Amino acid sequence: MTDVLNALLERRSEPRLCAPAPDAASLEKAFAAAARAPDHALLRPWRYLVIEGDGLGKLAELFVSTAPANAPPKKLDKLRDTPRRAPMVIVGIACHKPHPKVPEVEQTMSAAAGMGYLLLALQSAGYGAMWRTGALAYDERVRRGLGLADHEFITGFLYVGTVSQPKPEVSRPAPADFVRRWP
Repeated sequence: MTDVLNALLERRSEPRLCAPAPDAASLEKAFAAAARAPDHALLRPWRYLVIEGDGLGKLAELFVSTAPANAPPKKLDKLRDTPRRAPMVIVGIACHKPHPKVPEVEQTMSAAAGMGYLLLALQSAGYGAMWRTGALAYDERVRRGLGLADHEFITGFLYVGTVSQPKPEVSRPAPADFVRRWP
């Protein structure tokens, strides 16, 4: 079996992450892998924000700013703690570009494929990762706070670090459960 197939079959979401985060060389290779995502018309409809250190605190305050004025303290604490689930958060961004043959949905899929490649590359380098979306990924205040333009959308938050406690294996469906031949 190839290394790529092994990486795919061994991929898992790891929620318990600690320092160290990926070093510059690992990140460079991982982003190079992300850039290999299928990309109709070579639009490169993606970009990424790497957030770590003091940036995690700023991201926490941005998340807190999305809470209603009457939010209970527990909700505020949860929003404040969210970015600190890992020593690094990578924000995936789909950057839609006008094109007569490539609709926005295909550009979003390309950006999402890049996030998947990024996750696999980081895990292949020995790091753990968890790709999350949720309400914060679709919140206009978060989009604006991160500096996204009108044509850009968050594809997810990739929490990255060293696995502190491996998550138990999750059973996966057999291909026969979800694959059919047609006609």
